[in-house]
Amino acid sequence: MLVEYALARLAARGAVTELVDLATLPADALLGRATAPALIAALETATRAQIIVAGTPVYRATYSGLLKVFFDLLPQDSLIGKVGVPIVTGHGAAHSLSVDHGMRPLFASLGATVVASGVYATSAQFPDGKPSPELLQAVDGAVHEALALATAGLPGPIPRGT
Repeated sequence: MLVEYALARLAARGAVTELVDLATLPADALLGRATAPALIAALETATRAQIIVAGTPVYRATYSGLLKVFFDLLPQDSLIGKVGVPIVTGHGAAHSLSVDHGMRPLFASLGATVVASGVYATSAQFPDGKPSPELLQAVDGAVHEALALATAGLPGPIPRGT
């Protein structure tokens, strides 16, 4: 829900967006047991994107295994020059540091610049099953920061051996 909102806000500002729902990808392909056009397309979408909005629930203080498996399949340094926007949901505030201690390093491990204003949402911020205005404002802030970073001309890869 929050990722879709972020993508809609990006699209409203002129960005071309595409949602990749990792849960729909073939498990055998994610585990390296088979190849699948859907997985190849998802990986290509991620490596082509200027801004990557990744949403995940947090459980036991970390992101989902599904997100980890997908990031593991991305080529090393494939997110250099790209902006990461972490959006994490959890039951309570106890796991709010998972944005900084989990998602930020996950993005950074592939070279992405991560927005300072990552989003952590608790169950209480979804009254009647819908995001609160304050939560939507936090997502708006992250999107605004991501667009500013993406248009600032982030550096590309540094040649190896220099």
